[in-house]
Amino acid sequence: MPNTLDTQAMKKTSQPLSKYDEEEILWRIIWAKKLTIIIVSFLFAVASIFFALSKPDIYRATTLLSPVSSDGGAGGLSALAGQFGGLASMAGINLSGGGADNTALALQIIRSRSFLEKFIIKHDLRVPLIAAEKWNISSNKLVLNTEVYDESNNKWIRQVKPPKEQVPSDWEAYTAFLELLTVSQDEKTSMVTIAIEFYSPELAKQWLSWLVADINEFMKIQDQKEAEASIEYLNEQLSNIKLASMKTVFYQLIEEQTKNMMLAHVRDEYVLKTIDPAQVPEIKAKPKRALIVIVGTLLGGFLSVLFVLVRYYIK
Repeated sequence: MPNTLDTQAMKKTSQPLSKYDEEEILWRIIWAKKLTIIIVSFLFAVASIFFALSKPDIYRATTLLSPVSSDGGAGGLSALAGQFGGLASMAGINLSGGGADNTALALQIIRSRSFLEKFIIKHDLRVPLIAAEKWNISSNKLVLNTEVYDESNNKWIRQVKPPKEQVPSDWEAYTAFLELLTVSQDEKTSMVTIAIEFYSPELAKQWLSWLVADINEFMKIQDQKEAEASIEYLNEQLSNIKLASMKTVFYQLIEEQTKNMMLAHVRDEYVLKTIDPAQVPEIKAKPKRALIVIVGTLLGGFLSVLFVLVRYYIK
């Protein structure tokens, strides 16, 4: 049989109700079931505490970089275009320099599959990327999942479903690393921020330092090869040119490419210059355990109130 509160509420709902009456009924129902709401909210709070404690700490290492300005390259080619553009176009030579932005290109390459796969192989990151589950702060050691990787025998033992394989593929390692990586550039200042999040603060810092060094080295080698090829081509074409003014254009082009090669040889930070180097983070970036508990408790309270009201109206 319905209790007194339900009977009173049913009598009230049999007649047209004002907004005040409806709110009063809702509050009466919630107050009558306050014990249920408190218990459910408490259970959600306890569950959220266990969930928050089960999540391992994640540390975030960041570095601030500045695009390296080039005194040659596009600037020198633009000057040549203004001076000899007409003659060069008659000979079928483009002096516009292409307008390529090395910084934008480097930021795209740093997230590309081919570059990151080579980076992972070079620094042997496959095991920590796939098998790590937390960091032991007391021993300062990365803890590996024993069901995934047998550290004593250096062997993958995980059981996975196709299309995954027991030994993680390059694609799987690349995907795992990409989830840890954040690359952004400020539109106003052009400053670049790169961050890596990982269980180990020391590894996060080390990987970030390697990443910046490798992208600079990669861009340097690419520009060196391009400059060498350009100089070789220009020297071959010089023998076929009779016009003295066109020879001047070619000599200046060779000079610009030689300058690019020199800059590539002397600059370690070829594209991205470090302003604020990566440091070993001392404070975890996530999880936000207090926030998890608060949200879990509020969710429990909301669901319990909803359950009480829905159950009442169904009856």
